Amino acid sequence: MENWKLLSGDQDWEGLLEPLDYDLRRYLIHYGEMAEATYDAFNANKASKFAGLCRYSMDELFSKVGLGKGKAEKKYRVTKYLYATSSSLIPNGFLLKSLSREDKNFESNWIGYVAVATDEGAVEMGRRDIVVAWRGTIESMEWINDVQFGLIEATPIFKKEGDGDDTKEEIPNVHEGFYSLYTSTDPMSKYNKTSVRDQVLEEITRLVNTYENEELSITVTGHSLGAAITTLNAIDIARNAAQNHRVTAFPFACPRVGDSSLNSVASNLHNLHILRIENIPDVVPDHPIKLVGYDLVGKVLKIDSQKSPYLKNDQPGLIFFLKRAHNLEVYLHTVSGTQGSEEEFKLVIDRDIALVNKGLDGLKEEYGVPALWWVQANHGMTQLPNGSWELVDTGY
Repeated sequence: MENWKLLSGDQDWEGLLEPLDYDLRRYLIHYGEMAEATYDAFNANKASKFAGLCRYSMDELFSKVGLGKGKAEKKYRVTKYLYATSSSLIPNGFLLKSLSREDKNFESNWIGYVAVATDEGAVEMGRRDIVVAWRGTIESMEWINDVQFGLIEATPIFKKEGDGDDTKEEIPNVHEGFYSLYTSTDPMSKYNKTSVRDQVLEEITRLVNTYENEELSITVTGHSLGAAITTLNAIDIARNAAQNHRVTAFPFACPRVGDSSLNSVASNLHNLHILRIENIPDVVPDHPIKLVGYDLVGKVLKIDSQKSPYLKNDQPGLIFFLKRAHNLEVYLHTVSGTQGSEEEFKLVIDRDIALVNKGLDGLKEEYGVPALWWVQANHGMTQLPNGSWELVDTGY
């Protein structure tokens, strides 16, 4: 792919957004699908002792979520799974413990992965691409994190070792809940003896060193809460782990993450490029509001799912409408067909519209696609040789 540097933001996506460039559409869908994999593989079955983990091994992740031949499985191999916890407190002062698996004494969940281009993928893409993908909110503690709007200094990220207390560089303030999820540890957890921040930076450093003689790109992607973590993580990588390599972030449906200082730091990192993708009817990117000290980070691509003739427009209620507008598959469908602010919607990417209904009821009835069709067969129940049924599953 000869133009990958342009698509990764080398010229700040100048001239590629209105109307949306065909190659950039494909690029965004590619990385959006890698973020979607984190939802599709997450074990949310509370009856499972592996609730909160990934259902699949690293070797089979892409094939199990439908990104097999010709897609991510061909181009990438997963090298590390990422797990997050939080030190945030709920009002009564106790940590919220919500998982149903056997190790109930902590809240620690699979939240994403790191992947690197295979040799074949590197040839096809024109460089060795490293991807970090983050999922959005699912677990109870994560919902608590989402609404912790207080701003807190992100000192470990933005103050390097050796900086004195009198350094003149302003430390950005970031969303307390997102920051806690990104930086917290839990000594009781086999998954979070180190923070998810340390997990991902260690793996990025290892991969950068492994492929130091090749041209590298680092691409970070995520949706909703995952988009907020994407923003923090991309800045962190560009500043602290890969200063000499191009880092690009594609946050989908990203809430505001920090104050104007965060935007200033991000803008001054020569190797960092951030393109937020926002659906106009989605309210999440507008929160927390600027009045409480928040600012925007990066450049934005505005899309509008309300223009799609494939999606239902008979809204059964505000909550359903907001959920539909925020859904990642709706975002990817809209990227496939948006023609800009002045033109009508027209699908130009051959991407199955049935994917819209994986996790919601969004397509018009005339297309004959059942709602909420992405489920594990029999919810993991397996018939044994004696005819009885048992929940047989694994966790990674």
